[in-house]
Amino acid sequence: MTKDNPILVTGAAGFIGFNTAIRLLQRGEHVVGLDNLNDYYDVQLKKDRLQELDNFENFSFVKGDISDREGLTKIWSEKGPFRRVIHLAAQAGVRYSLEDPYSYINSNCMGHLTIMEMCRHTENFEHLVYASSSSVYGGNEKMPFSVKDEVCKPSSLYAATKRSCELMSYSYAHLYNIAQTGLRFFTVYGPWGRPDMALFIFAKAIAEGKKLPVFNNGDMKRDFTYIDDIVTGVIGCLDNPPQRVNEKTPPQRVLNIGNTKSEKLMDFIHIIEKEMGKKADIEFLPMQPGDVKETYADVTETTELTGYEPTTPISVGVPRFIDWFKSYYKI
Repeated sequence: MTKDNPILVTGAAGFIGFNTAIRLLQRGEHVVGLDNLNDYYDVQLKKDRLQELDNFENFSFVKGDISDREGLTKIWSEKGPFRRVIHLAAQAGVRYSLEDPYSYINSNCMGHLTIMEMCRHTENFEHLVYASSSSVYGGNEKMPFSVKDEVCKPSSLYAATKRSCELMSYSYAHLYNIAQTGLRFFTVYGPWGRPDMALFIFAKAIAEGKKLPVFNNGDMKRDFTYIDDIVTGVIGCLDNPPQRVNEKTPPQRVLNIGNTKSEKLMDFIHIIEKEMGKKADIEFLPMQPGDVKETYADVTETTELTGYEPTTPISVGVPRFIDWFKSYYKI
């Protein structure tokens, strides 16, 4: 594609945004990355990701905040207009939402509204793909989680903000005919991952010989989804925007992006131990407030609409992460 049709990727210095931008650039798209480089986790890791993106001549980066209306208007004017947007910027993390709730409302709700407003006023706008989360399923016990399930009892403020984004998107699709797809990601992991996620925390604890915190006494299961599969799902959705069928069916949808397999947390840890060549000093702890015991994705609709099929088991994905982890930290 040409510079006349750039794609905006928000959260481009983040884990999923970085990997999504690379895939888009590799297929010849012109990508503008937006990120505020906040210090929720190691800023140097974010800068190193951006350095990788700078190797592509069709990539440009803008530092900015998605909730800053004036700043976003300026970016749209100077770098856009953007008719395709992959909106992945957000204040992430279930547990941190207990400590700083205001940052979640500002970034996730106000930021999402600001992005939608920019899209609404863009002529011939094509598609907004945005990040939701499997956290919206809360304490649902029916497995696997389906997009048809009720999601009205979020277990954390983070989950509540993500569900709010889905509802706001529905209203904007209904009112303004803006094509939108919300993606409920399930426990994403892989090279260049987030330091606040389980795999990173576990590997770091083992490397440093520190205690490894394991909640709910290890009785947890997660649908661990490898980053390459996540990116395939994101771009597959971008390329297949929803259409308005009739007045009662706005051009919007919410889809699951998962690995379609719920793995025992302790099995996950055993693979990490094997790849690190060292046993973990596990500290079993009770369940954290806002956390859930199990996640498991039903991706039936995603597959039907985009052809999405995850291909990476944890036996392959975890060793790839550990290889990157050892190389990046020179272990």
